[in-house]
Amino acid sequence: MDKTIKINLGGTLFQIDEDAYNMLRKYLQEIDSKLRHTQGGTETIEDIESRIAEIFQSQKGLAGVITKENVEAVISIVGKPEDFDIEEDAGDYKEPSYKSEIPKKLYRNPDDRIISGVCGGIGAYLNMEPVWVRILFIIFACFFGIGFFVYVALWIALPLAHSDAQKREMYGTADFKSALRRQKNYTAVSSGHSGVPAGSTAGNAINEVFRAIGRVFYIILRVFLIIIGVTFVITGFITLVSFVMVFFFNYPGYFSIHSHDVNLFYLPDFLNYVVNPALVPWILVLGFIVILMPLLALIYWGVKMIFWFRAKDGIVALAGLVLWVISVAALSIILFNEGISFAESARTYSNEIIEKPPRELYIQAGKKVSGLNYDKEINLPEKEYNIYLVEESRALYISTCLTMNNSDDKSLRINVRKRSAGRSRTDATRRAVELVYGYNISGDTIAVDEYFTVPAGNKWSFDNVGVNLYIPEGTIIHFDQSTIDMFSHCFDHSDRDYFGYDEDYFNPEQTWEMTRHGLNRISGENKK
Repeated sequence: MDKTIKINLGGTLFQIDEDAYNMLRKYLQEIDSKLRHTQGGTETIEDIESRIAEIFQSQKGLAGVITKENVEAVISIVGKPEDFDIEEDAGDYKEPSYKSEIPKKLYRNPDDRIISGVCGGIGAYLNMEPVWVRILFIIFACFFGIGFFVYVALWIALPLAHSDAQKREMYGTADFKSALRRQKNYTAVSSGHSGVPAGSTAGNAINEVFRAIGRVFYIILRVFLIIIGVTFVITGFITLVSFVMVFFFNYPGYFSIHSHDVNLFYLPDFLNYVVNPALVPWILVLGFIVILMPLLALIYWGVKMIFWFRAKDGIVALAGLVLWVISVAALSIILFNEGISFAESARTYSNEIIEKPPRELYIQAGKKVSGLNYDKEINLPEKEYNIYLVEESRALYISTCLTMNNSDDKSLRINVRKRSAGRSRTDATRRAVELVYGYNISGDTIAVDEYFTVPAGNKWSFDNVGVNLYIPEGTIIHFDQSTIDMFSHCFDHSDRDYFGYDEDYFNPEQTWEMTRHGLNRISGENKK
C-alpha cells in the first residue's frame, strides 16, 4: 500500500500519497524561490496555496487521497513556476521585484460568460465591465448584423482561458490576484446562479437579463444542432448502407435512379474492361476512401452535434483529412491518365451495293444475343445500349441498332457505321476498324448480327456499331423479332411517333412496304 501524508494547505487538511507530496513540495518550493523576495510575494504565495486547495477539493474532496495526477492537473491550471516572471536590476542582485505588468492577451473568459465568454474576455482585457461590451455588440448587431458576425468570428478565433496562467495573461499580472479574490467571492444573483462576479447592482441586473436571453438562445441553438445532427446521421447512414448494398451485396434494385434494368453493381467488374486491369484495385480502394470517409465524418459530426460531447479528435481528424486529400489527388491522377484513352473519337463506314435488289426482302438476325453464353449484362435504357460480359475470357459483346431508309435510286445499299475512341484520332480510327461485326446476304434475305465484338486485348472505348439499310421504294419488307428489337433501339419516341412506328403493333406478323416517306404497314400477316 502506498504511503500517505497529511498536509495543511490553505487552512485545509488533505491526504496525499508520497509521490504526489514530493512533486507538490518541489513545485511550491520553486514558486517560493521565485516570489518570496518580490513585492507582495508572500501574499501571492498564500493566494496560490488557497487556489491549489480549492482545486484539490473540487477534484477529490476532503476524504479523498491526492494523487500525482491531481498535482499535475493543478500545475496545468495554476501554471508552471517559470510562468511567474521576476525582474532583476541590471546591477548586483538585490531584492527582485515581482513583475507588475506583462503583455495582456485576449482570451474568452470562462468565469464571466453568457454564451461563449467573448465579452467577458474583452472586458478583462480592457479592464472594464463586460456588460458594456455586451451592449455594444447588441447595438452593432442592429447594423446589418455586424455585431453578430464579429462575435461569431471572435468566438472561433479566441481560445478559452482554462488555466490560471492564461487567466494571468488575460487580466494582466497586476489584476490577476484581485481577479482570484473576486473568483472566491462570486455571488448568486437573482436565480442563484454561481459564477457571477460581484459588481454593481445595475450591471448585475443587466447581466442577468443577458444571461436569461443567452439561455433561451442556447436552448434554440441546441435544438437546431440536434436537428442538423440527426439529419447528418440519417443521411450519412442511409448513403453508407446504400453504397455497401450496391457495391458489396449486389442489391441495386432499391437504389437505381431510373429503371430497374440499370445494374450499378457491375461497375467494379466493368472497370476491368475500361482501364488497365492492374489499376483496378487501386481505383476501387481509392474510390472507397474518397466516398466512405466523408460519410463516416458526416455521421461522426452528427453524433457530436446530438450529444454535444468533446473529444480529442484533432489529430485523427487532421490525419483523416490528409488521407482523403491524398486519395482524391491520386484517384484524379489515375482517372485523368486513363481518361486520355477516350480523348478523341472517330467513325468508319463500309458500304455494299446490290444493283438488282429483290422485290420482297426478308431481314433476319444472324448471330443472336440469345446464343451467347455471357455472365453479366449492363443495360443503359436511355441509350438502348446493352453490354454483355464474359468473365473467363474477358470477352465483350455490345448490341447494335438497325435503321432503314428510302434509297435515292433502285439499288439496295448496306452501310455499317463503326465508332470508337482513343488517345488520338488515328488510335480511335484503328479501334473502330478492329470492331468485329458481320452480316450476310443470301438471295432475298439479309441476316444482320444482333451484336458486335470488341477484339481481345482492346479496352471498351464507348464503341458503337450501327447498320443502315437503304431500300428502294416499293420493296416489301418482313422482319423477325430480333431485327424488330434492333430497329426499335435506333429511334427515340419522337421518331416513332413521326414515322408511325408504334411498338404495340410493330411485330413479326406484319408486312411493310418502303415508301417515299419511310416504312408503311400493308398487312398484319407474314407471308414467309
